[in-house]
Order: sequence, then structure tokens, then C-alpha cells
Amino acid sequence: MTLSRRLGAEFIGTFWLVLGGCGSAVLAATVSGGGIGMLGVALAFGLTVLTMAYAFGHISGGHFNPAVTIGLWLGRRTPGRDVVPYIITQVVAAIVASAVLWVIASGQAGFSASESGFAANGYGAHSPGEYTLASAAVAELVMTAVFLMVILGATDRRAPKGMGPLAIGLCLTLIHLIIIPVTNTSVNPARSTGPALFVGGWALAQLWLFWLAPMVGGAIAGLGYRYVVGDVGAEEIAEEAQDTAAAETSVGDLPGRHPAAEELRRRRQQSTR
Repeated sequence: MTLSRRLGAEFIGTFWLVLGGCGSAVLAATVSGGGIGMLGVALAFGLTVLTMAYAFGHISGGHFNPAVTIGLWLGRRTPGRDVVPYIITQVVAAIVASAVLWVIASGQAGFSASESGFAANGYGAHSPGEYTLASAAVAELVMTAVFLMVILGATDRRAPKGMGPLAIGLCLTLIHLIIIPVTNTSVNPARSTGPALFVGGWALAQLWLFWLAPMVGGAIAGLGYRYVVGDVGAEEIAEEAQDTAAAETSVGDLPGRHPAAEELRRRRQQSTR
């Protein structure tokens, strides 16, 4: 699959995540007469990832999140040359989605992104529950690490096939149920960046945390997963036509120096000694 097509899939997936997730918070959470509330927002974020992972996971890997890209790279599931293009595409998609959401929300008389908060992430006075910086940092770091562990585990070659997106979407829903009161839930630097640009002020001043904590959490999980389960969990694909009996462990059509390919080659060499 060409890089341009993979980046297109990442753009659409991230766009949908931000528009659907943040849109549910901005447009539907507190509608007069009965909004969807925190539970509805949590479900919306989970559903965006679940639907896009099924739709585009087979094309781009379904990252839709810079912290996921970093975690999968360090976990030897994605090549290093894709990291920067993926992250740039994710951030641009989040900004475009936030712009579309702003246009929709501005159709209501009296709407203000800065006054409403526009689903931006924050701590202290800008935390829904007024949680401190320390609480917000720990919550974002730990939840992102758990999220990456679930992603790596659900997409491991030994995991039940076809169930990965469901586990990932439900995990993101649970994460939102836990820490929406703490930070409005980021675990995704791109998701935080889009709304912050439209809120300005405090949201931009606090944005650093919602890059740092998720990226560190993703890195910890990416590096740690192989030590928990014993290897990187890369897929096994037949190398000789469709003869799986004659197949050696490989990672399909990934480049020869892809980290997962290198790891699997090392394992084969050790097994023949």
C-alpha cells in the first residue's frame, strides 16, 4: 500500500474521531431537554475509533493518534519512516475536523468556542472536576499506556482475528468514562490540538501536557509490550504462495529492514542454532 493512500486513511480516520468525539461533546452532551451526557460522549469516542479501525485499519494500521504511532513504532509494528508523515497528517486532520465542528456549532446563536470550552482538554481551573496538573499528568500517561497495551495485544498475531477494533473501541470508551472528569480525556495529542487552536488562551497554554503525557505513555507501552508477552507479536504470513505449511515467520510485504522484520529474523536465527 502506497504511503499516500495510508496517509489518506489516517486523515479520514482522525477527522472522524475528532468530529464525532468532540462533536458529541460540543453539540449533543448538554442539549436542553436532555443531552447524551458523559456516557454518550464516551461511547461516541469509542465508536469513532471502532468504525474507522474496521474501515481503514487494513490500509494504514488505524493509528489516528500520534501517541499510537509512537507506541507502534517503538513496539516494532510500524516503520520509523512513517512516523513523521503519520503524525503531521493526524494533526492536520484534527484541525480540519475542529474547523468543521466550529462552523456547525457557530450556527447556534451566542456560540463561542472560548466560552464553551469547545471540548478542549485542561487541568486546574479548566479541568471538569478541577483536578490538579499532577492528577491530569498521571491520568493521561497511565491511560494512554493502557490504551497502547490493548492495541498491541488486540492486534497481536495470537489474538482472536477480527476482534481488534472492538476491543480498542471499547477500551477508549472506558478510558473516557474514567477520566473525562479529570481532563476531558485526551490520550491523543492530535485530538487535543484541534480544539485548542479554536479556544486559544488557556487551552493553548496547557496543550503541552496533552502532547507530553500521552506520548510518554505510548512510548512506555510500546517498549514494554514485548517484555510482557515475550515478543513483538507481529503477524505470520506465508512466504511461498499460499502454502502455509511451508511458510516461515514474516511480516508480509513490509520492507526488509522494518523493525518487526528484523525482530522476526533474529528469532529465526536463534531457533536454528
